[in-house]
Amino acid sequence: MRHRTGKKRMFLSYYRKVLSMWKHVSKKRSFLSAHQRSQRAFLLLFAILVTGVLGCARKEEKENLTVTGFAFDTMYTITLYQGGSQEVLDSCVERCSGYEEIFSRTLPESELYQINELEQIYSEIIMSEEYLQGKQKAAGLEEKYTQEEIADITGRIGQQRPEKNIADFTLRADGGMEFTVSDMLCDILQTGQRYSEASKGNFDITIAPVTSLWDFKTENPEVPDERVIKEALTYVDYRKLSIKGNSLCIMQPGQKIDLGGIAKGYIADDLKRYLQEQGVSGATINLGGNVLCIGEKNDGEAFRIGIQQPFADRNETAAVVGIKNLSVVSSGIYERYFRTKDGELYHHIINPKTGYPFENDLYGVTILSANSVDGDALSTTCFALGKEKGMEYINSLEDVYALFITSDGRLWYSEGFEAYVLE
Repeated sequence: MRHRTGKKRMFLSYYRKVLSMWKHVSKKRSFLSAHQRSQRAFLLLFAILVTGVLGCARKEEKENLTVTGFAFDTMYTITLYQGGSQEVLDSCVERCSGYEEIFSRTLPESELYQINELEQIYSEIIMSEEYLQGKQKAAGLEEKYTQEEIADITGRIGQQRPEKNIADFTLRADGGMEFTVSDMLCDILQTGQRYSEASKGNFDITIAPVTSLWDFKTENPEVPDERVIKEALTYVDYRKLSIKGNSLCIMQPGQKIDLGGIAKGYIADDLKRYLQEQGVSGATINLGGNVLCIGEKNDGEAFRIGIQQPFADRNETAAVVGIKNLSVVSSGIYERYFRTKDGELYHHIINPKTGYPFENDLYGVTILSANSVDGDALSTTCFALGKEKGMEYINSLEDVYALFITSDGRLWYSEGFEAYVLE
């Protein structure tokens, strides 16, 4: 009887957490449609309840702790195998909410959203009919703003910015807009710039004006108008960003930043640092297509991670790898896509140079690396390069391995990858 009472109390405690997280998601997603809110809430509750029941059983048998939630537009699951506590997991949930409030491109309260919002307001002001008359002011031209013009434009931005937008900015005489950013946003921006340069623009964190045109979640997705895409491409150029200390300067008015290509990897790495600081020596952090493993399982064995078979059921794998202290990140056209009436497929991996999905014979790329953020950026970069050039690039890097899945269903391994393949 005491054993059953303990289980009942454990379940009631977990049920209260479920209700709390439901309220949290509803609050954070209030700007979504009713259909999207109900769908995401259902998925979240289902996943949490299932994980909670299984997690309680696991806790008694193996002393593993698990938490599941929804953030940064994906379901996440964190499981502790060695070390840690329920309090540590609760802190991870809070941290995930905190990441959203910094990196999200769609959450109005987030630091990044507010920077993009002010850039949009600034661009609309200087492109208005009033400012187009006489000398046109735009970044990159030799003309400078006078102090009077700076004060005028800054005042107009202040009048138009939403009350909840608290981004700190300064308009420069050369037309650039300078923002004071948090340490974490500064760090991920520098990482994004580094990979934008290394990929020669095949990965570009200023792609937001283009990616915002493609909606793969709506019930009836459509291909954006070609003229609109061409216009959006004029704002895509990572070289027009300057990051020094905690200062971000956007030199081209109207540029916007999208960190979706590296955010989950960055978050996974930060969660790993936190967990290790709390004494966790064995854990998995699963953020959708990103899985980061800390140490090993309780029995000393490697974690078994399945690699999704493209265009198949979620439980069908193309390969299974056994890893310790590594990250597994996969990017593929099967994750988010739609087909037009004539059957043409459009996927979510957008080419920053054309504004349309990359076209090659790849279905997906999986990267094994020590840092998840590297896997995030490299999976996109290698997909952009294609199998041959992507393979050559990966083989030139140390301690990084890749699997390429081509449209004919074949698997292509980089040097060293097969050593991790179990089946």
